[in-house]
Amino acid sequence: MQEKTSPTPEPAGSGSNNGPGVQGGQPPVKPVIPAAAAKRANASVIGMIIALAVSIAAFLPIVLMNPSPKNDGYRPDIDVSAAARNATDVAGFTPVAPDTGNTFRPNYARWEAGTGSGVPSWEVGYITPKQSFIGLIQTRAANPTWLLQQTENAPVTGSRNAGGQEWELRDTGKGEKSMVLDYRGTTVILSGAAQLDEFATLADAVVKSMDSNPAVTVSPSATTAP
Repeated sequence: MQEKTSPTPEPAGSGSNNGPGVQGGQPPVKPVIPAAAAKRANASVIGMIIALAVSIAAFLPIVLMNPSPKNDGYRPDIDVSAAARNATDVAGFTPVAPDTGNTFRPNYARWEAGTGSGVPSWEVGYITPKQSFIGLIQTRAANPTWLLQQTENAPVTGSRNAGGQEWELRDTGKGEKSMVLDYRGTTVILSGAAQLDEFATLADAVVKSMDSNPAVTVSPSATTAP
């Protein structure tokens, strides 16, 4: 008979790769950054901070020497009365120069020869107290086609009294509107997106200016272009 021997158990922690949890008792390995590499990383961060500080220090005097304007933007110094006097001879009438005080601010005043439209005209642009815009056009050679162009083909929607005169009101229905007046030999158009109360204020000043100027005499033989 053969003698049976029992297998000898393997000691714990032996080098066998078949048992689970072989590495369970070992702590995780933590990466270690060499001192030299850590020093280089810190030096890079410090260098970036120093460079940023130098850049700010370089541009700060420039910013301080050029402070932002305290007003609401560039305001051109437009003398409407002087421009109107200069245009009188070529216009053949005295262009209007409405006295609006400091409420309506002009941003241009010019005489247009009308090379393209065939209708020479006096033009002034106004910024209203509510920061909207109204453009003024005055001519002695208005015609229906030109009038439609200047009012964006807006239909007549009524009238409005300003300065003791009845102005024709035209409204596009999209915010843009016009007030038109034929008075003392010239036609004046006010156009823009401003409120009607601002239109009325400017129109009143326009009528006063027209009343103070000589009336334009239109020759009976003069013809108006279609």
